Amino acid sequence: MSADDTKTPGYGQEGRRTQDVDRHVGNRIRERRTLLGLSQQDMANLIGVTYQQAHKYERGVNRVAAGRLYQVAQVLGVPVAFFFEGIEEETPVQPTQQQRMLLELARLFTSVPDRRHQEALCALARALADPGASIDADLPEGIEEEAEEDT
Repeated sequence: MSADDTKTPGYGQEGRRTQDVDRHVGNRIRERRTLLGLSQQDMANLIGVTYQQAHKYERGVNRVAAGRLYQVAQVLGVPVAFFFEGIEEETPVQPTQQQRMLLELARLFTSVPDRRHQEALCALARALADPGASIDADLPEGIEEEAEEDT
């Protein structure tokens, strides 16, 4: 028996690869959770674990069991395979500044409680994207009147 045969599982070349998979799955959980506007506490409550455990899953510190991963997939509305997409890529993909801003924008948008305010934000984004467009035509009913009352 060589010294390599006595290594503790989780260490060495194969161990690092296993940890890379755990981190990849955790990153995918965090990306999807953030996109849906859920906090780690919300996620923990939905899957029946503590905040600390959800945090460890996302960091790849604790491995997500198959049954728990299935439950996470159900809560996040994705197939289990979603968490393994892109795993074969050699270099880890770092989100660009624009991608981080898009994720933040999506998270913040979902936290706006008033539907009319969400619609107003969409109209604003359209107007900024196409300065020649008329913003009044895109505003939800009542927004124009509120704006006129404030002036």
